[in-house]
Amino acid sequence: MCYTINIMTDYYQTLGVANNATPEDIKKAYRKMAGIHHPDKGGDTAQFQKVQEAYETLSDPQKRQQYDNPNPFGNGQMPGGFQQGFPGGFSFQMGGFGMDDIFSQMFGHPGQRGRPQQPSYRTVVWVSIEQVYNGGEQLLQMQGQSNPIKIDIPRGVDDGQTMRYDNLIKDGILIVEFRVYPNAKYQRNGPHLHSVQDVSVLDLIVGGKFEFTTVSGDKVEVTIPPNTQPGSNLRLVGKGLPINNGFGDQMILMKPFIPATIDSRIKDAITQYRN
Repeated sequence: MCYTINIMTDYYQTLGVANNATPEDIKKAYRKMAGIHHPDKGGDTAQFQKVQEAYETLSDPQKRQQYDNPNPFGNGQMPGGFQQGFPGGFSFQMGGFGMDDIFSQMFGHPGQRGRPQQPSYRTVVWVSIEQVYNGGEQLLQMQGQSNPIKIDIPRGVDDGQTMRYDNLIKDGILIVEFRVYPNAKYQRNGPHLHSVQDVSVLDLIVGGKFEFTTVSGDKVEVTIPPNTQPGSNLRLVGKGLPINNGFGDQMILMKPFIPATIDSRIKDAITQYRN
């Protein structure tokens, strides 16, 4: 399946400033561009909104830092500020500087600070919980390009996590924010999944079994131990989402129900026990 997506152009280009522009430069550029594109002065409303969006991001130091240096692994930062990397064309940074910038500063030409920064394009891609488990590829039809491009979906990707892809867009980089669709069956907590299972109170008392389909698609037989309390969780170790070199767990909450029909002998036994 190929999705058509809108790409947000570089905020610096929107305001017409360099990537190392000072706050005063950004404010001055914003006033100029806002005056040009303001609807009350005959400007284009959509372009004016883009100018507003660019200024709101670049004028806020924290937002600007996150925009300039997106963390490709969300909370997966390694000790010392280093980012974990994967093969497949992904490009990551350490402490806000790319490796090319570091070596260029050490051995490059005097007065230069690494290579010129490429324009960046950002978009949001929604994925299912099954895609989080399996990973895979996704086709994106970019505006202004005739052919779709293909991105890799990393296994275990977090909701809100950003990834940087180099060499996919000519003369630019693509930054993708992944969002995960809510799932009625699997509630996510990091690499762990939580689900609810309806079980008879009789099975909670004497024990029982039920079949459960994991996020991988496997069907497993789950055993309910005797005397299981309502609201208890059964844990399926390693049946959750990928994390590092392993997997999280699948937790199953026992939600009891009373069978519509109960054998009279069971009712008599309960009555005698109560007496």
